[in-house]
Amino acid sequence: MNRIDLEGRVAVVTGGASGLGLAIAERMVQSGAHCVIWDHDGEALEALPPTLARATTIKADVSDLTSVEEAAQSTLDRHGSIDILINNAGITGATAKVWDYPVDEWARVLAINLNGTFYCARAIVPHMRAKGYGRIVNIASVAGKDGNPNASGYSASKAAIIALTKSLGKELVDLDIRVNCVTPAAVRTPLFDQLPQQHVDFMLSKIPLGRFGLPEEIASLVAWLSSAECSFSTGAVFDLSGGRSTY
Repeated sequence: MNRIDLEGRVAVVTGGASGLGLAIAERMVQSGAHCVIWDHDGEALEALPPTLARATTIKADVSDLTSVEEAAQSTLDRHGSIDILINNAGITGATAKVWDYPVDEWARVLAINLNGTFYCARAIVPHMRAKGYGRIVNIASVAGKDGNPNASGYSASKAAIIALTKSLGKELVDLDIRVNCVTPAAVRTPLFDQLPQQHVDFMLSKIPLGRFGLPEEIASLVAWLSSAECSFSTGAVFDLSGGRSTY
């Protein structure tokens, strides 16, 4: 494993207590960052592996602006800075046709996936601007490019995150603040537990490499995008799709 230099940086990872977020948090620590994990699951925060023993944990609901603002202030009070923001928290939502998709489920998926990304950026970017430095990495999905059938809420939320990344990246070009997103194909994490096997099989069939991504593979790219070395890329979309993406 190449060691990307994040020494001394303070990195917030939302949804960092499990799945892809956990792998990202571990990679932040391995690269020298002070990792602050925000997650709504208090039990998961208490059960973090020994690799994250020195991480700061904050229970936060990214779909609630007040909760996000309180978590941001708590992070600043403890560490004095937020240099890196990884917007990872998300859910898959219902598996259903658009005409059968539950309205309340649609709202829930967008509240967590899209609103949560917006709220976290809104709360943290002013601090980054005052400091003149920051790195933001949003976790989108190849579904935001292709649109997975029977996953309209998830696909729409991830497409919106791609657009938000592009807008925010352009808004922050006056400072050393870079905003990028990654669009993984399916990665085997606990989110798979929310999906029927038929949907899992469909996602695998779309990947030319014939396997799902590994959380550690995503975390490696996220770590580089979080570093000072990522200096000439902003508002960009980085694929990790096993050959699925065609643009």
